[in-house]
Amino acid sequence: MTLFTNTNMTRTLLTTSLTIGAITLAAMTFSASATSPVHPSAIDQPMLTSQSYTSKSYKVSADTKMYPKPEAGQVQHILTLPKLDNENDYMVEIEIGQSRMVDCNKHSLNGDLQQLTVKGWGYNYYQVDNITDGPSTMMACFEQVKTEQFLTIRSDLMMKYDSRTAKVFYLPENTQIRYRVWQATSEFDYSK
Repeated sequence: MTLFTNTNMTRTLLTTSLTIGAITLAAMTFSASATSPVHPSAIDQPMLTSQSYTSKSYKVSADTKMYPKPEAGQVQHILTLPKLDNENDYMVEIEIGQSRMVDCNKHSLNGDLQQLTVKGWGYNYYQVDNITDGPSTMMACFEQVKTEQFLTIRSDLMMKYDSRTAKVFYLPENTQIRYRVWQATSEFDYSK
């Protein structure tokens, strides 16, 4: 009986040691990381600037004159990125959604994000024609309190940072874009 207990204890210790060793090795070899960087010229300045226009408030600018005018019920969102020294080290993450009052369940929205091209120019832009309620969990919410949350359509969009052209989106009214800039903080590693 004592031999059996010691064998189990040895196995447990060996398994624990291997697990800790694997976690330590994984932590030491993992080198891909990304952070939202501080704007190069100021600490609290946003990395991007954004503008939005409805069909009534639309203004033609030299940088975006090639993009179509927003139709009734649509809002054109224009994200402008400042020039950076090494833009290959940056990515822009985009989330499209709406702020809604929701209960304790997890909610989402449905919407089809399309990538379109300006004819004759070759510039890409993005469009969502319609956003509807999406799936949600069905938990019983005993407290009937609702909170405001930003719900997103199920569409992950990561794009290369490119300050040469604006990022243009056409979305239904009452729809917002959330964005953040990611910066790679490590060099590429090679497979072995």
